[in-house]
Amino acid sequence: MVIVLLAGVAAGALNAVGGGGTFVALPALVAAGLSPVTANASSTVALVPGTVASAWVYRRDLAPVGGTSTRALTVVSVIGGGLGAGLLLTLPAVSFDAALPWLLAFATVILAFGRHVSRVLSDAKGHAVGISPRTVLIGQFLLAVYGGYFGGAVGIMMLAVWSIGLGLDTSAGNPMRVAQIAAIYLSATGLFLIASDALSAPSVLITMLVGAVAGGVAGAHVARRLPAWLLRSVVLTTAVTMTVLYFLRG
Repeated sequence: MVIVLLAGVAAGALNAVGGGGTFVALPALVAAGLSPVTANASSTVALVPGTVASAWVYRRDLAPVGGTSTRALTVVSVIGGGLGAGLLLTLPAVSFDAALPWLLAFATVILAFGRHVSRVLSDAKGHAVGISPRTVLIGQFLLAVYGGYFGGAVGIMMLAVWSIGLGLDTSAGNPMRVAQIAAIYLSATGLFLIASDALSAPSVLITMLVGAVAGGVAGAHVARRLPAWLLRSVVLTTAVTMTVLYFLRG
């Protein structure tokens, strides 16, 4: 339970400062005895309050993404998150077990190289791609579906899309990233609480939830004080380690 609590703190803090909390929360819940599908649903439920707490800290820094309104972006995130959660519960558990190492690997590659690709494309064009509001919403819907189904590095993918397509600075987009992750998680959580086994281990769930709230609030407050390279290094190291372990486990 101490490990689950610490994992919750770490996951909440990582989600607040740059993303990657799933890489810590999911393995901790699997180690606590939950099946991968249940652990995935439980990690989403447990991380919701911490993510909402982080979004509250960032509430005054929210800024529209390109020409897309905050309301439209949030509605798309809610719909996509619910659909992704439905896919997790509908598809056979063996499908998620088989896909999990590859999902972790995909998220890790995005985490490691997404920003570099963004800079290369921007430099090649001499400016940001300049995608339309409709394209932003379509991309956000696909990311929200992924976030409801798995969620690993979904916030990092959001920043990559906004950076490549709109030239949005990472620090400027971070508050909106946290807010949209909260919308995705809230939508998925509503379905998980009704139709999944997320409540099958309430003591484990509550322990991680408490840790995630503490980590989310603290992470949002200290994000501006810690070097960006250090935070990114911690998230990337965790992601690579967990990806390798899950491939070995598979």
